[in-house]
Amino acid sequence: MLYLLVRELLSGRHYAYENPLFRGTCAALFCFVLSLLLLPRVIRQLIKWKLGDRPEFDHASLNELTREKSNVPTMGGLMILGSVILAVVLLADVTNFYVQMSLVCLVWLGALGAVDDWLKLTSGRRSRSRDGLKMYQKLLFQVGLGVVLGAYIYRYGRGNYAVVTSLTEPLELPAYKILAVPFYKSGIQLSALAFMVVTVLVMTGTSNAVNLTDGMDGLASGCVALCSVVFLVLAYIVGTETLAGKLLFPFIAKSGELVVLCGAILGSCSGFLWYNCHPARVFMGDTGSLPLGGVIGYVAVVTRQELMLFIAGGIFVVEALSVMSQVGYYKWSGGRRLFRCAPIHHHFHLGGWSESQTVVRFWLLGAMFAGFALASIKLR
Repeated sequence: MLYLLVRELLSGRHYAYENPLFRGTCAALFCFVLSLLLLPRVIRQLIKWKLGDRPEFDHASLNELTREKSNVPTMGGLMILGSVILAVVLLADVTNFYVQMSLVCLVWLGALGAVDDWLKLTSGRRSRSRDGLKMYQKLLFQVGLGVVLGAYIYRYGRGNYAVVTSLTEPLELPAYKILAVPFYKSGIQLSALAFMVVTVLVMTGTSNAVNLTDGMDGLASGCVALCSVVFLVLAYIVGTETLAGKLLFPFIAKSGELVVLCGAILGSCSGFLWYNCHPARVFMGDTGSLPLGGVIGYVAVVTRQELMLFIAGGIFVVEALSVMSQVGYYKWSGGRRLFRCAPIHHHFHLGGWSESQTVVRFWLLGAMFAGFALASIKLR
C-alpha cells in the first residue's frame, strides 16, 4: 500500500524506490527492527497465556539433554508472520498476482501451524500427551494449498510468457512450462500435469523439511535466513529482463516483487534469531516453520528454480532425508536404527556435540550451500 502511494506521488519518475532490490532491503531492515522491538512483548504475552513448550522425544537421553527447554514459550512464529505480512503489504505491489498468492500461502500455512501448536500445547495441560494434528491432516491442507496455488499460477502463466534466452533463438513459453536446471543453459519444458505435481511436491516437501529442522535453538531461523538470501537474488534476476538474458535465466515478468517478500523473511528471521539463539527465549513452533518453508517453496516455483532449492536449502534436504531413511531402515531391519535419533541434528547432539556446536556447524554448512547456489548462477 505504501509502495502504491509513493509510486503515485512520484508520478512515474524513476527513483530508487521503484527498484524491488531497494524495497527488499528496506523490508529486511524493517522486519529486523520490528522483531527486536516487539518480540519481548510477544514473549511476555505467550508466557501469560501459558503457551510453554514441553519437548518430548522417543529417546531418554535426548529428553534429558533438552529438559531445560521446558516451558519456553512457543508460537513465536506469529511475530515472524506478522512482520513479514506487514512489510509485504507496505513495501510490495499488492496488486501483483505473485505477491497476493504469497500472502495466501503465508496465512494458510500459518493458520495450519497455529492450530497444530495450539492443540499440542492445550492438550498437554490436560494430559501427558502432546497430540496435535495428525500427519495426514497436515498433508491434506498442504497438498490442497499446493493444488490451489499451482492451478492459479498455471492459469496466470498462460498469459504471462517467460522468455527463455538460453536457447539458440530466444523462445517465449508460458511461465509454468519452464523448469530451470542448475549448470545447464536450457531449461526443461513441463506439461501442465508435471507442473502441478512439481508444485505440490516442492511446497509440501519444503514446508515439512523446515518443520523438521526446527529442533534446536536458532537452527531453523538461521538456515531459513540464509536460504532467503539466495532466493532474493534469484527473484531479482528472474524478474529483471536484462539480467535474466545476460545470465541465461528465463525472464518471468512481475516476479521481481518477490524480492520484497524474501527480504522481509530475511529480516524477520534475523530479528527472531536474536531471541531464539541458545539459550532460546522463544520458539517459532509450527506456526512459523510450516509457512516459512512453504513460502520459500512457492518462490522457487514462481521463479522456476525448484531444482536450485535442493542446493540452496541443502540443510533442509539433509534433515528430511535423515528422517525418511531412519524410518525406512527401521521398518526394513525390524527395529534397528540408522542414526541415534532423527532428524540428524539430534544424532550429532547425542554423539557429543553441544547444542551450540551443532547449530553453528549446521549454519556453516547452510552458508556453504547458499554460497554454492549463488556461484552456480554463472556456472551454466
